[in-house]
Amino acid sequence: MPLDDPDQTVFTTRRVTELGYPVLVVSHDADDGAWQFLCGTTNDPRDGVTASLASILRDDRDLEALADLPRGWIAWREDDSSEWMREPHPGGN
Repeated sequence: MPLDDPDQTVFTTRRVTELGYPVLVVSHDADDGAWQFLCGTTNDPRDGVTASLASILRDDRDLEALADLPRGWIAWREDDSSEWMREPHPGGN
């Protein structure tokens, strides 16, 4: 993720942006390079929102550790104090 582009749009959920849920799943999409910062508690499309990269990083600086996550990979953690695990996205996204 280009940390020098704080205005980059990323995908997240209302639970992350409005309710303060921690980001527990990060996906770097293979097809278009889009980033998804998810709480892992909802798959309801109505909960989906966009935000700036800067706003996501402001709330959780630990996400910077994923700056080198390759396209088509996913990272996850058990809670906001756990280490990140990484692997190719099982769905090929």
